Amino acid sequence: MIMMNTKKKAAGRRNKVFFNKGRQVDYNALNEARDLLNIYFPLKKDMLIEYLHLFNDKYNGLYPKHLRALAELSKLSMSEIYEVASFYAHFHILSDDTEIAPDITIKVCDSITCAMHDAEKLYHNVKLKYKNFRVEKAPCMGRCNFAPVVEVNHNHILKANNSKISNAIRDKNLSYKNDPFINFKQYISSGGYQLFNDISAGKISFDNMIEVFSKSGLRGLGGAGFPAYKKWQFVKSYKGPRLMCINADEGEPGTFKDRYYLNKDPHRFLEGTLVAARIVEAEKCYIYIRDEYYGLIKLIEDQISILEEKNIISEGYLEIRRGAGAYICGEESALIESVEGKRGLPRNRPPYVAEVGLFGRPTLVHNVETVYWIREIFEKGGDWFSSFGRNGRKGLRTYSVSGFVKNPGIVLTDAGTTVNQLINEHCGGMLDGHKFKGYLPGGASGGILPASLGNIPLDFDTLQEYDCFIGSAAVVVLSDKVDMKDIGLNLMRFFEDESCGQCTPCRNGTSMAVKLMSEKAWNVKLLTNLSKTMNKASICGLGQAAPNPLQSIIKHFKKDIT
Repeated sequence: MIMMNTKKKAAGRRNKVFFNKGRQVDYNALNEARDLLNIYFPLKKDMLIEYLHLFNDKYNGLYPKHLRALAELSKLSMSEIYEVASFYAHFHILSDDTEIAPDITIKVCDSITCAMHDAEKLYHNVKLKYKNFRVEKAPCMGRCNFAPVVEVNHNHILKANNSKISNAIRDKNLSYKNDPFINFKQYISSGGYQLFNDISAGKISFDNMIEVFSKSGLRGLGGAGFPAYKKWQFVKSYKGPRLMCINADEGEPGTFKDRYYLNKDPHRFLEGTLVAARIVEAEKCYIYIRDEYYGLIKLIEDQISILEEKNIISEGYLEIRRGAGAYICGEESALIESVEGKRGLPRNRPPYVAEVGLFGRPTLVHNVETVYWIREIFEKGGDWFSSFGRNGRKGLRTYSVSGFVKNPGIVLTDAGTTVNQLINEHCGGMLDGHKFKGYLPGGASGGILPASLGNIPLDFDTLQEYDCFIGSAAVVVLSDKVDMKDIGLNLMRFFEDESCGQCTPCRNGTSMAVKLMSEKAWNVKLLTNLSKTMNKASICGLGQAAPNPLQSIIKHFKKDIT
């Protein structure tokens, strides 16, 4: 029961005044919260991030009065709600209830590819011109092949400039736009969901799937590269009930392949998800999609509704969870924490999520592209997939290529293709006036290699001897026009901003590295020692990989830092 403040005095010589102790809940805010959350009662703790999105979307920010109302209705403490809200970059916590939140937010991508295309200059122009709007820098938006990119509310402006931004605001062109896609009817007409139906009917066994995919060599395509079939075996070996999560939090700078596949053929992705969930007997699957892909969240929601209407799946079997701007949630245990409505803090392991994952249950976690391939590989056979490959490697790889090439974009080709082959055979060569200088083979965390090492096959297990890795196959091509110290600083600032802050080596290490790398002359000895500490002592892959670009620059680009 919430009491109203009153000036009624109590009996006795002290004349005490009756009032509520602690934070006061505003009645109007409480009613607003009830209306907004109406369809979600009874409220659940694991849905906290979804509730925060509702307030953030409707009111263009999180007012203290609404956070207090949410605490009252959800029976969660204000400290818990605030710590979750403040962890995620896309929640704008307002200082007081009288603040007027701007109805337009302009985000300028400042990740590596956009930075190379003068995003910093564009940001300052926008900041100067639109003083009444919320203008901020933002990490990679997954549209690197159209750099620079600016997001005006939910509208991604590609190859952005001042004129395009002005036109979008003038015309109130603020909504998302998806590319054309293969719809349900088209997908069904080509044999869609037959594999899922056959597995559900018991016509195809778990052992059948293992046999096909062990031959294919399909590995996790989110970065770790763990064989898909072995992951199924591990999860299945633990006693149920089991769950599944899809990791569509594609936040690695330079990566945009998952966005491409989600948009191009959403039902192929959904069928692959359902097949993987069914063979490990998962009771439910959560699809975690980054908030930068808001249009794709709506697209996948619509397609899931169709599957429910057609009785292909039961209502609620597939549930989308919306990210809120945290790169760390690409790490599988941090993602699971986020799905549970908490801060995305990586867990200490063991136990691994295959044994103790979401809500303490054995959990299968897959990347978007991994499940996207499931139907085609099964229909054509494991040997079909493994028949591809180049330079001694096997399989197909989807490379997200950006930077100073003529035709950046998605390149689906043989695993083991070199960067020189990507540039010259698939991307039309370097931009006029640019000379190939180096490249990032696996996004921000994968390290940097010089042009002299441009003939290394790009695949799992081929780059370790060079202290790099392929990761999500985000290939960013650098030219002689860039300053490698600027490149390194941009990447380290990204890791500093995205560190979850849980462990000292990453939290303090990235911050110290940014300060040292901002100096005119680098203290190479100190930076090297700092990098080694971060590599060895950080809890998760973010902190362990954050120094990779720095170490690569020190090793391969000595002339640029002396």
